[in-house]
Amino acid sequence: LDLFAKFCYYNRMETIEQVLGSHNFLAIGEQNPKIKQIKGILSNSKPNPHKLFVAEGIWLLKMCEQFKTPVDSLILCPEHIRTSEAAALAEKIAARAENLYTVSAKTYEKLSERDRPDGLMALAALPSYDINAFSPPDKAVILVLDGIEIPGNVGTMLRMADGAGLDGVFMCNRKVRMTHPKLIKGSQGAILSVPVFEFESVGKCREWLKKHGFTVYLADTRADKYYFDEPFGKNCALVMGSERYGITREWYDGEYEMIAIPMLGKCDSLNVGVAATVLCYEASVKNKISTHVSRRTDACETS
Repeated sequence: LDLFAKFCYYNRMETIEQVLGSHNFLAIGEQNPKIKQIKGILSNSKPNPHKLFVAEGIWLLKMCEQFKTPVDSLILCPEHIRTSEAAALAEKIAARAENLYTVSAKTYEKLSERDRPDGLMALAALPSYDINAFSPPDKAVILVLDGIEIPGNVGTMLRMADGAGLDGVFMCNRKVRMTHPKLIKGSQGAILSVPVFEFESVGKCREWLKKHGFTVYLADTRADKYYFDEPFGKNCALVMGSERYGITREWYDGEYEMIAIPMLGKCDSLNVGVAATVLCYEASVKNKISTHVSRRTDACETS
């Protein structure tokens, strides 16, 4: 190593040692119940009553820090912590985590799915929201997921909901565990930023939407109207149905409008995540952006 590299190396080690020395970390191995708990959550095979998910790596743990996500346990592998950024983040989370552990590289690598892990892992709790305290803005756009079965699809749609600026995601007939690793990975952190509300039945969800003045749109290939012909401009709830069975029959028993995406090729439908993206961005642009764009245009024409 040259002198600069040696300086960085020893400075990093001192930083990691300071983190470990400032808090009461417990060294544990593969047979420890905490490691078994993490494996159970990663395999989605064990009960998870506290709705904990595994957050690994600098990027996701920064999201946890940004949103002050409750952290049950922080697990460090000093041998894999290579940067001062990782050490500084470990210090911040260690200051508020309930349990602190260190593991060997061998143990950590059996948990991690990364080729080059950061040495940081946490068990964190999903945020919880109270529907009674939820007050959507004017021209709100809500995505309703009805019976979606694939965790990755739910995660992808949460990520899209964040990007499109949706006001919330409602879950009916939930088939997936919200802490599933594929859902967490697919959401790219949006599981922490997008309010998610679960309803015990379609009826309860419809009741809430009606009370708050939402128009229900059902994504249905049989619709006479294409999505781009719908002006939106009001509170909108876009319902996406199960990958296999589509939208639950109950949604067709009340007031609703159907919209479709034109299929110009040989296939008769899109992946539910792709379809949701097309519809949600259309509604969100018309509800949240078009008015501002038109005002700016008018101002330019006036001047």
